[in-house]
Amino acid sequence: MTTVADSGNHTAWQEYYELCKPRVVALIVFTAIIGMLLAAPGATPLGIVIAATIGIGLMAASAAAINHVADHRIDALMARTRHRPLPQGGLSRQRALVFALALGAIGAAILIVFVNVLTAVLTFASLIGYAVIYTMYLKRATPQNIVIGGAAGAAPPVLGWAAVTNTIDPHALLLFLIIFAWTPPHFWALAIYRRHEYAKADVPMLPVTHGAEYTRFQIFLYTILMVIATILPFVTYMSGPMYLGGALALDFVFLYFAIRMLMDDDDRLAYMTFKYSIVYLMGLFLLLFVDRYWQVYGDRLF
Repeated sequence: MTTVADSGNHTAWQEYYELCKPRVVALIVFTAIIGMLLAAPGATPLGIVIAATIGIGLMAASAAAINHVADHRIDALMARTRHRPLPQGGLSRQRALVFALALGAIGAAILIVFVNVLTAVLTFASLIGYAVIYTMYLKRATPQNIVIGGAAGAAPPVLGWAAVTNTIDPHALLLFLIIFAWTPPHFWALAIYRRHEYAKADVPMLPVTHGAEYTRFQIFLYTILMVIATILPFVTYMSGPMYLGGALALDFVFLYFAIRMLMDDDDRLAYMTFKYSIVYLMGLFLLLFVDRYWQVYGDRLF
């Protein structure tokens, strides 16, 4: 996500706020909340929802801040990230790391005390997966970094579901699978648009190591896998016709972008695909929520 252009005009709290990658964390929290609401439609304890949302959000922000610390040299070389607080000198790495660890500790404590240990453990594993395994190793080691590391980003619905049920439910794993399949086409579209910056920073993203044309084909293949994954909630009776119709409409547009990218090498199209992918995921999870609650309460409205 792009940041404010002039970090030098930021106040201290804005620098710390930017460390948290608020847009990314907002999407994480949104999918986690949907997981909570789907776990027990109409019977989700409000206290659990509030505590889990705060705890998961704080730990996600902690992972984001650690990512800033680990990537400060790379960020300084890329136009998309060079205005972040650390490359601009608005914060020191030491302060950023202390801030990150404090957020993580507070978030974990909230989850342990007010939610359950399972959610705390799973959220901590997700933090380690993103902030350590992906950011500090995979990102620099293999062009398949986003595929392997995508598991951390796909975890939020599972975390939300576990917060309510204290279990790892098969339906929650379907939501995990959808985000896991969505992550490569989402991120590779941005990587195509920014491939020259990744090359300059010596980050082996797929468009850098294998070329943009190969990456576009991989986006198409993963989009097909994603479409199949989005149908599974209907096939397994988790969701109904309302969800299926809306999901297929969203899938059609995503496939349209993926097919167009095979025939059109305009980088602006890749960026449009990236932007649509965010709307797509939010729309899909909103459909899951509306469809499930319609199944539970629809008859009472008529």
